[in-house]
Amino acid sequence: MQVPIHYRTIVELGRAIRAGELTSVAVAEHFLDRIDALEPSLGAFTVTCRDRALAQARAADVQLAAGIDLGPLHGIPYVAKDLYDVAGLPTTAGTRLLQDNVPDRDCTVIEKLTRAGMVLLGKTITVQFAYGGAGINTDQGTPHNPWHSEPHLPGGSSSGTGVAVAAGLAPMGLGSDTGGSVRIPASMCGVTGLKTTVGRVSRAGIYPLSQSLDSAGPLTRDAADAAIVYEAMQGADPADATTRGQSPHDVTSGIGRGVAGLTLGVPRAVFWEDCDAEVEARTREAIAHLESLGARVIDIEFEHAESARRLNPRGLVIAAEAYDVNRRLVDSKFDDLDPIVAFRVVKGRDVPAHEYLATVRAWEELRARTVAVLDGIDGLLCPTVMVPPVPVEEALASTETYTERNLQALRNTSIGNILGLCGLSVPCGFTSHGLPVGLMIYGKPFDEARVLRIGHAYQQSTDWHRRHPALDRLG
Repeated sequence: MQVPIHYRTIVELGRAIRAGELTSVAVAEHFLDRIDALEPSLGAFTVTCRDRALAQARAADVQLAAGIDLGPLHGIPYVAKDLYDVAGLPTTAGTRLLQDNVPDRDCTVIEKLTRAGMVLLGKTITVQFAYGGAGINTDQGTPHNPWHSEPHLPGGSSSGTGVAVAAGLAPMGLGSDTGGSVRIPASMCGVTGLKTTVGRVSRAGIYPLSQSLDSAGPLTRDAADAAIVYEAMQGADPADATTRGQSPHDVTSGIGRGVAGLTLGVPRAVFWEDCDAEVEARTREAIAHLESLGARVIDIEFEHAESARRLNPRGLVIAAEAYDVNRRLVDSKFDDLDPIVAFRVVKGRDVPAHEYLATVRAWEELRARTVAVLDGIDGLLCPTVMVPPVPVEEALASTETYTERNLQALRNTSIGNILGLCGLSVPCGFTSHGLPVGLMIYGKPFDEARVLRIGHAYQQSTDWHRRHPALDRLG
């Protein structure tokens, strides 16, 4: 049976467009109509841009007819987390207080994807200021995880993007990852999410949370699509000093080399503590599958994970940097902000400079030791999120409950941010309640090609990434 347009991969859509089976306009209209039909139930978007999308799609068709092919993303639709500046559209960063924040130019990543021929469908909801792993936004609304009829946590902070890709509202969506904000919604929504190394992709024109930790990355149907998008996003940008000296690198040509001969480490450390039994079972099954494909799988101590957790006291670095970015709103409009987020941001006002600087220096030293200890290890494997999504109502039962659920969402992912690693989350099964589970593949800094290769090998011989939610049960 032919896969519906809305669940095809970027590779499959590109092949159909070039074969003349579809036009870019027809694809864009299909997704826009699907958004119109499902958005009332899912609540994933802050804004759609039909006119812009159709104009870009028409231009893509005209170029192909003239023999101009911009590459594998030509004519492919996507969505962007509402942190990415798009000319003429509000960048609200999850709060209605920024509804008038309308940039006059696209951010660097959007510019690059436009040059690659992509078609922007709209912007998706984020946790306010991108500050939260559970995915809740009490101001603009929490997107509905499509895997359950009752509203469940979608994962954050790229919540709307995760929901949009999982529900077939777009084949790709842009997210950002400071403590797990690409990988958590990828895991909870059953899609693939790539956390890039800070410095690989320009953050210029992306509303910041933490300049020390922010990274930009895609959520897609599979690792092959993530590789294609990542190649278009990457590279040096004078507007982002962290990218200085970073030449674009090829990740797609070697993605099919498999895992035979690779050494994959399974840390005995904190990643498995208090892990949900079904999440652990699905993850260990995925690890065994990679071993059956020829990888050498070894247990390692990796005490650096626990060191990273200890070196994030009270989240003080992110809190301080988040307050610096948002202090105007926090100081003047505190009562109008999402109370969950405002409480976390305002703590950054009182972070002592010596504690902040000492923590940043300690991170740098720990990262150097981590790279040394991972010499000879091609990837680390663990659960992306230690627990499956829970009902939104349960998470919001009290401040204490929300805090617990947020920390559970972030625990395994935030360690990688502090250690400076790159990472990929891929679907690896479901709980008995039909909720997705994600396998996290960590790689050394700037080793995106290898984590994508490992994820692709896993997905070539499994079909979890091709399972789709039953949307007819949504209210």
